[in-house]
Amino acid sequence: VQLVESGGGLVQAGSSLRLSCAGSGRAVSLLGMGWFRQAPGKEREFVATIGWNTGNTYYGNSVKGRFTISRDIPKRTVYLQMSSLKPEDTAVYYCAAVDYGAWTPSVWDDYDYYGQGTQVTVSS
Repeated sequence: VQLVESGGGLVQAGSSLRLSCAGSGRAVSLLGMGWFRQAPGKEREFVATIGWNTGNTYYGNSVKGRFTISRDIPKRTVYLQMSSLKPEDTAVYYCAAVDYGAWTPSVWDDYDYYGQGTQVTVSS
């Protein structure tokens, strides 16, 4: 499964942005898709995940109330709607998907597929 992110860019603080991640390749039964981010000099951080069949959503504490994750099952695409963006949201955002095994939504290594990342820069 290949994951391709899009939608990143440069925005001002307080703006909104929507990221997309489209999955392609062999058909698999996904358990979930989500987003992580990594800012320069910082550790990778869990952002949000959605259970593919359940629709259950999970968010990192720093984005709760500002970001919304959703998915389009036929398109095998997950979206991250980001609102009230802050300069500290600046990072490379990575999409991840899991199709097998025990899975903790906030654990990077529990996922099976990863995108290349898309840069989000929020200016003050």
